Amino acid sequence: MPLFDALSGTLTGLPDDRPPLVLLHGLTFDRRHWGPLLRELQVLEPARLALALDLPGHGASPVQDSYRAADVATQVHCAVTAAGLPAPAIVGHGVGAAVATAYAARYPVHSVLNIDQALLPDNAIRDAGPGLRGGHWRDAWDGILAGLGAQRLPAPARSLVSRAGRPRKELLLGYYDEALTEDDDAIRGERGRDLHAIAGNGVGYRWVTASEPPVAYRKWMTSHLPRVDVMVLPDSHFPHLARPADIARLVAAR
Repeated sequence: MPLFDALSGTLTGLPDDRPPLVLLHGLTFDRRHWGPLLRELQVLEPARLALALDLPGHGASPVQDSYRAADVATQVHCAVTAAGLPAPAIVGHGVGAAVATAYAARYPVHSVLNIDQALLPDNAIRDAGPGLRGGHWRDAWDGILAGLGAQRLPAPARSLVSRAGRPRKELLLGYYDEALTEDDDAIRGERGRDLHAIAGNGVGYRWVTASEPPVAYRKWMTSHLPRVDVMVLPDSHFPHLARPADIARLVAAR
């Protein structure tokens, strides 16, 4: 399996004047989640250079000591550098989008596409914290996944969610560590600084969300990133699986 620095990944396409893509999957999944999107993108933009990575602790990538967004972003940057990619258009789903946001605040990027990841603490995750720490952690995770609408996906997409998912207790607690251990003000401050840095660098930022964001959250986000482009695609936390052609058109529109 090809390694880019320490991360496993698949590099497809050819270098040209289009910004290369870096694709970061969601928690417990792996780079196979991008198959439907890449197939649709091949129709719109043949041979677009794309690097789909397994995040640390996922797929064929090794575990690491910290799964906090900024630390994982550093690992991703090492992989991007090893692949020889210039400033990429970075696409992230779920926690991959949190990593993409941290990445864009720290390293050169062309643009960010955030697929259904709010950047402030999620009460559902905090409520599930005791279960995730206990002996019935898998029940807690299955409850979170059910709340994300995985069962409403078309059959092929449901199958991919099942096949490309490998939940483990230490992985869940590692990637959720900030949400489970830090207070709201600390997280809000760090995320705000990241968004402010992205805005200051003039980086385009799209956020695809499954539901209309709360007014207070949108106000907070736009106070740091005034030009964020918000698109609502209802009913699924997995629009890259449920509606890959729609997401491919967003990726192609640069």
